[in-house]
Amino acid sequence: MTERSAFLASVKDFARETVAPAAALWSQGRAPDAGVFLAAAKLGLFGIELPVHAGGLGLDFKHKAAACRILAAADFGFAMAVVNTHNVALRLFLSAPDLANGHLAALLSGETCACTALTEPDAGTDAAAMRTRASETDDGWVLNGEKTWIVNGRRAGLAIVFAKCGDSDDHRSIGAFLVDLTAPGVERHAIDSAFAQTSTGTGGFTMRDVRLARGNLILPPGKAFRSILSEINGARAYVAAMCCGMLEAAVATVAAHGHRRFSFGKPLMEHQAWRLALAQAGTDLDASAALTDKAIAAIPGDHSVQRLAAQAKIHAVQTCQQHLPGLLHAMGAEGLRPEHCLARHLAAVQSAALTDGAQTPLLERVSKLSFPSQPALED
Repeated sequence: MTERSAFLASVKDFARETVAPAAALWSQGRAPDAGVFLAAAKLGLFGIELPVHAGGLGLDFKHKAAACRILAAADFGFAMAVVNTHNVALRLFLSAPDLANGHLAALLSGETCACTALTEPDAGTDAAAMRTRASETDDGWVLNGEKTWIVNGRRAGLAIVFAKCGDSDDHRSIGAFLVDLTAPGVERHAIDSAFAQTSTGTGGFTMRDVRLARGNLILPPGKAFRSILSEINGARAYVAAMCCGMLEAAVATVAAHGHRRFSFGKPLMEHQAWRLALAQAGTDLDASAALTDKAIAAIPGDHSVQRLAAQAKIHAVQTCQQHLPGLLHAMGAEGLRPEHCLARHLAAVQSAALTDGAQTPLLERVSKLSFPSQPALED
C-alpha cells in the first residue's frame, strides 16, 4: 500500500469508527467534541495540500477531494468544517508566510478552527455586492461589517474576511484580511435551522471598528477577487464529491438493510420492484461521480474548469436530491433512526445545494460558458 493509499484508508477508518457514531448525536443538535478535531489533525486532515516541510502531507487536490468524499459519507457538516480550516491554513501558507508562522501550528493540530467569511446578509453568490468595509489608517486597517452563514463561524478562532477597501464599491476593491475572531469589536453568534447546523459550526459575526495591522491584508484588492473566482471552482468540485459520498453511503445502507429485512418470506433484496430504486440510484451515482472526477482532474485548470466544476456540483446535488427520499422510503421508518445516515444526508444536501453557489445561478453560469453570445451575422 502506498503512503497516499494508506492516508485514505486511515480516513475511512476514522469516518467509520469516530465520525459516523458521533454524527447521530450531531444531527440532533449536540456540538462536536474538541477531541474529534484533534483526532482529525493526527491524520493530517488540516494539512493535506500543505508541503511536508510546512507540517502538511504534501498531497494534491485530488486527495483532498477524496478525503472530503469519505468524511461526508459519514457527515457532510463535519467534512465542511474540516476542509474550511484546511483551506485557511493553505491560504496563509501561500499568501502570508509571516502570519502563517504564528498560526499554522494551531491550525494543523486541530486546536484552532478557522473559516473563510464571504457571505453577508445581502451578498451571497453576488460577492461584489458585499458591504463589509476596510478603511486604511496610518498603521493598518479598521474593519466594519457583518458576515453570515459561515461554516465554522460559531467556533472559529481565525477568519479570512473579504471586505471592500477604501470608498470604492467596485469588485476590484475587495481585499482579504486575517482576523482574530476573539479580538475586541467582534461579536459572534450561532445560526441554527430546521436542519441541525452543529457539525458544520454554522454561524456569523459582526465587526465594529476591528483594528488590524497592515500585514493582515493577505490578498490585496484585485488579487482577492481573482482568488475568489479561482478557489470557488475547487470548492464546487469537492462539494460535488461530498454529495457523491453521501449518496454512496445511503445506497450501501439501504442495500445492507435489503439483505437483512424479510418481507413475504424473502429478503427485500429479492423483490425485483424493491431493487429498482437502488439500481437507478447506483446508476445515476456512477454518472455523477464520473463528472465530478473530471472536474477534480481539471483543478486548478484554465477557464474551462469553471464550467466543469459548476456542472459537477449541479449534477451531484440534483442526483442526491432525487434519490435520497426514495432510498429512505425503501428502508421504511427504520431509515429515520439517527444511527443511519439517510435522514441527515437528506437534510445536508439541501445545504450543499446552497454552498459555493446556489443551483440556479450555477446553471446560468453553465449556460453562458456553454453557449456564449455570438455577434449577429451580417448580410
